[in-house]
Amino acid sequence: MTMTGPDPQSIHPIKDYTGLVFLKNFVKASNIIIGDYTYFDDRRHGPEKFEEYNVLYNYDFSKVKLIIGKFCAIAAETRFIMTGDHKLDAISTYPFPIFGHGWESAFNIFDLPVKGDIVVGNDVWFGYDCLIKNGVTIGNGAIIATRAVVVKDVPAYSIVAGNPAKVVKIRFDNTTIERLQKIAWWNWPIEKINHHLKLICNLDVDRLEEASFQD
Repeated sequence: MTMTGPDPQSIHPIKDYTGLVFLKNFVKASNIIIGDYTYFDDRRHGPEKFEEYNVLYNYDFSKVKLIIGKFCAIAAETRFIMTGDHKLDAISTYPFPIFGHGWESAFNIFDLPVKGDIVVGNDVWFGYDCLIKNGVTIGNGAIIATRAVVVKDVPAYSIVAGNPAKVVKIRFDNTTIERLQKIAWWNWPIEKINHHLKLICNLDVDRLEEASFQD
């Protein structure tokens, strides 16, 4: 049997299971950018509610983008906070302008402070019920533990847990991490990934590095 892997353009890549979707082919918001093969799995609410229940406060005036790389695994109840920062340089933090009826003149809603985009690398695993704040960058190969609340950047190939999330383990030594970042297997053509899949699913970095130089 020829190894092809699932079609990256499919919405439901697992036959007869509609609880899991490839998000790239599912999201509609222009400020949400998802890489190939990144999936979201939620059999309880259904993945069709991802933009409603899992991407929070993504208003029309939001200046934040959600960018997620390739081959990420996103468990149910994982949530991304797109905005929600209120005015801090005033007596009241109440967002008067969003209600209109003259209140929009209080201040320019587009001037509300934001910490920046949410940028997620490749091959990142989000455990159940994670919360990711805007302005956070998560490195390649990171693992976000169940119910972690991520409020600051997560280094590549680290495991973070807790509230607020802190690094509890680094998956590999620094030299290996640098090598893996350069190998960047997720950017290989899918034919090459298929050919070397057993190496990707193993711990032999030397052989994977050798394979990275092959056509």
